[in-house]
Amino acid sequence: MGLISEVLLLPFAPVRGSAWAIRQVLQEAERIYYDPATIRAELARLEEQLEAGEITEEEFDHLEDELLDRLETASRGSAGTGNGTTQ
Repeated sequence: MGLISEVLLLPFAPVRGSAWAIRQVLQEAERIYYDPATIRAELARLEEQLEAGEITEEEFDHLEDELLDRLETASRGSAGTGNGTTQ
């Protein structure tokens, strides 16, 4: 039955391949999004923007809270993987 089902499902192979590619892209995007080094760099840029007067103190506080939440999430995720990223 395995061979018959494979033959019948063959037209859906491009869809399965696309789904796999989308999962891979999503995993890489999440890895980068929760990378502590990336978050720290964004925090540094945010502070530079505040010092340059490009953003207000309220905007800074709001964006800083979001980045610190991401960093906390990354720290919790890295405790299980040991590599600084979530999987």
